[in-house]
Amino acid sequence: MHQYFTDNQNQKDDFLALLKGPKNIVLTAHQNPDGDAFGSSLGLLAFLKQLNHNVTVISPTDHADYLAWMPGVNEVLDFQNNQHLPTAKKLIEEADIIFCLDFSSLGRLGAMEENFRASSALMVLIDHHQEPESFADYVFWNEKAAATCELIYLMIEELGLLDYVNEDVATCLYTGILTDTGSFKFDSTSITVHRIAGELIDKGINPNSINRKLFDQNSIDRLRFLGFALKEKLNYLEEFRVAYFYFSKEELEEYNSKKGDTEGLVNYGLSISGAVMSAIFIERDGIIKISFRSVDDFSVSEFSRNHFSGGGHRNAAGGKSDDNLESTVKKFLELLPTYKEKLTSQPE
Repeated sequence: MHQYFTDNQNQKDDFLALLKGPKNIVLTAHQNPDGDAFGSSLGLLAFLKQLNHNVTVISPTDHADYLAWMPGVNEVLDFQNNQHLPTAKKLIEEADIIFCLDFSSLGRLGAMEENFRASSALMVLIDHHQEPESFADYVFWNEKAAATCELIYLMIEELGLLDYVNEDVATCLYTGILTDTGSFKFDSTSITVHRIAGELIDKGINPNSINRKLFDQNSIDRLRFLGFALKEKLNYLEEFRVAYFYFSKEELEEYNSKKGDTEGLVNYGLSISGAVMSAIFIERDGIIKISFRSVDDFSVSEFSRNHFSGGGHRNAAGGKSDDNLESTVKKFLELLPTYKEKLTSQPE
């Protein structure tokens, strides 16, 4: 299922007309931005600046260290930064157009949600998560897309503006596609994804360099934390084909774990032979943050939405809990017998 405003010729023409004259534009993605969220924001920033717009990326929260190399990162305003806050609020209030990237509900903006709902700007939603909220004037959405960066490229292509995809734009979009496809190994990796990746490489990017910057710049603390996680914190329930990790605030502090250090850790659980679902529970900022991954037809989006105030994609979803860590993990384990048939019926 998809909804592309470019399929409607009138909407497409209106949108192109909007882009012709200089506009005040704000770009934002969800809290705790990952590679796709940040790649979408910075890629669109580099694209729209070439069209002579006044463009600013405002992030609801700061980004992880592993994304600090990306083109345009120093221009991002952090809504949680008190020095950035007055400017960020003013830019949102004065924006002509706001692009909402890689999230389907304004609730994913945290403290920024109120400012966005009060804005009179035209809203553009570009996203690939399930069940998008109806708040945008222009929608470019496809739940089967591998990444929001894929959709941004397709939108630019539909608008006939690929000449403005320079090396910076291509670097950012490739980063988002690479991270959200698990380096092109997830089921969402389609022929279209490979075509777009090839065309981005044609723009002059260096895939090897991007890979190294994303995956081979670990701190010694992160590697020690990874060793601790795999040796002491990985649990596997063969009866249900489920792996899970859980980390207290004290454990994160002991290993000096920073934002982004747990990125991708949940996938180690799914790499166990026969595993169908993997989960990670992290005590941080007064709540329990949860990530779920699955294979085949087991929907962690549905699981998370029904039990942990979350959602996402069939095979990758997030959630949260206001209970303490012990109670949250206990709830998770008590749910598994209900899903045993679905979990164990997946192909080996």
